[in-house]
Amino acid sequence: MKRMWFAVVFLWAAAFPAWGAEKLGVGDAVRVTVFQQPDLTTEARITERGTIAMPLIGEAKVTGMTAAEAAAKIAAELKSGKYLKNPQVSIVRTTLRSQQVSVLGMVARPGRYALDDTSSRLADVVAAAGGLTPEGSSSVTVIRGAQKHQVGLLGKSFELQGGDTIHVDRAPVFYIYGEVTRAGAYRFEPGLSVMQAISLGGGITPRGSDRRLKLRRAGPDGKIVETDAALRDAVRADDVIYVKESLF
Repeated sequence: MKRMWFAVVFLWAAAFPAWGAEKLGVGDAVRVTVFQQPDLTTEARITERGTIAMPLIGEAKVTGMTAAEAAAKIAAELKSGKYLKNPQVSIVRTTLRSQQVSVLGMVARPGRYALDDTSSRLADVVAAAGGLTPEGSSSVTVIRGAQKHQVGLLGKSFELQGGDTIHVDRAPVFYIYGEVTRAGAYRFEPGLSVMQAISLGGGITPRGSDRRLKLRRAGPDGKIVETDAALRDAVRADDVIYVKESLF
């Protein structure tokens, strides 16, 4: 039976190496299991003192240890107190409250959010922050130490780490003015044409002409250049499309 127990522990550690290697911290939630002693099973959150309350032995300090190290310490205390002859203890961290990330920018509820085994993905944490605002970009910046990662929310999942900062930028826009139904700023999407941009603005008014379109765009030197535009021309972020009145 003892060999079977060690085999289970070994398989668990192999399956979750990252969890086993992380140090326990204040606020983490853990589940403590003592083999063949269901009355001693404990689920607790690590206090500000860095301890959890255990039956028989009282408070046990576990911060700064891995789950395996804390389990070995509790087993030793159960044995030295002569409560159990040869206790086998395992600890599983269920919530990583000590591992938090900051979510800033164009989200409904900016702030700090804890990571756990079900919400360490970027998309999950942004969802926990209330999701993107209508102005938010689907491409976000993850700051990790001195490194910055541009990550798309709709692409491959991105695993976060404690201390990461997620910044959701304002989505790029273009502008449309003149003889259109709804002039203003609109969210830019790659592949957008002038014709599609005009449709987003409600179309051209009876006074306007699709043959009298102007496009204002920043040149390489930063200066604004105005050119004639056709309906099939591609739109870029920050472009300004102007629909002029018909001559007739």
